[in-house]
Amino acid sequence: MEILGTSLRVCVTDLDTAVPFYERLAGAAALRFERGGVTVAAIGPFLLMSGPPEELELLRKVTATVAVKDVDEAHRLLTELGGHILAGPVPSPVGRTLLAMHPDGSIYEYVDHLGTGGQVA
Repeated sequence: MEILGTSLRVCVTDLDTAVPFYERLAGAAALRFERGGVTVAAIGPFLLMSGPPEELELLRKVTATVAVKDVDEAHRLLTELGGHILAGPVPSPVGRTLLAMHPDGSIYEYVDHLGTGGQVA
């Protein structure tokens, strides 16, 4: 499995207030989208999320987002190594995604960009 990078997941109360800080910090413009009632801004290595408290409570359980070349390959390897697939692969606004619990109990989101022409954001 080829890992292309990781994103740090940050839950914020006010996305509009947080975005300018992270844009200046990362030197990049925010890519905004909505997913399941949560507003997301991807800025460099940061993935800012804002929404209803019950949604954010679930999102805080995910340690990080890992960009991979191919989610299907990640699914195969994670399963082979004793990981447990919690959801996916499913389409998302930036490609395909899956949630997996590692044998140590930590939860990660794996995402590829094959649905977006293979471009990594």
